[in-house]
Amino acid sequence: MTRDFAPLAAALFAAALAVTPALAVDDEAARDQRWTSLRQEVFGDRKVEETKDVVSLEAPARAEDASLVPMALKTADPASIKGLTLVIDENPGPVAARVTFGPAGDAGLLKLRTRVNTYTNVHAVAETTDGKLFQTARFVKASGGCSAPAGTSEAEALRGMGEMRLKVRDEVTPGKSAQATLMIRHPNFNGMQMDQITRAYTPARYIKEIKVTYNDKDVFTLESDISLSTDPVIEFGFKPEAKGQIKVAATDTEDGHWEKTFDVPTQSN
Repeated sequence: MTRDFAPLAAALFAAALAVTPALAVDDEAARDQRWTSLRQEVFGDRKVEETKDVVSLEAPARAEDASLVPMALKTADPASIKGLTLVIDENPGPVAARVTFGPAGDAGLLKLRTRVNTYTNVHAVAETTDGKLFQTARFVKASGGCSAPAGTSEAEALRGMGEMRLKVRDEVTPGKSAQATLMIRHPNFNGMQMDQITRAYTPARYIKEIKVTYNDKDVFTLESDISLSTDPVIEFGFKPEAKGQIKVAATDTEDGHWEKTFDVPTQSN
């Protein structure tokens, strides 16, 4: 069931704007308290264990572009992973992505481009098939990623919305996991960006769910909020068969819905 993280984003919005980069850097206790609060909001009373082995997170120590911050989540034993959650603690909408993997999915590597609003801890949380939660964290220095203007007018940003491209890396061989990169054209307006022509804030409209299947078997379902970047790019793993098609379905907060099917060529064993 898709969970609506908008109430969480609204409840934390004022606090997020009040956090200065200096505070985020210097006050480790405040960062720990923030994570304690977020962990309760997102995972309830479930225990979340720290780990160096189950899941790892790659993120830049200092973002070159706060509106396009790459994140890579890696797992040591993909077959044991049911889902991954990426939390950018100090963002107004902290839950950047919640991903649930299906039988055709491979949780070994997941890459996303995100917005980072201020200096913050970023948490990657893995849920194993037996229901346990494990987390790791990185500290990222960035500023203004959520309010960064789109660079074009609203009308131009919306043009071509929903267009998709898929690239499969290297040779695809049945029985071996493969990596693919999905690109979706969508401005992912978050309500904090000012139109540089009208000087008014652009109303929020962002992708809330992406579902990917391979030969009608679930690869993953991604629930997102305002922290995914404009024109999201997602790299993911899947398990190919002799012949296959990847189908992508995306839905946004204004009930926009787009689907596209891609043929996946494979090499015979």
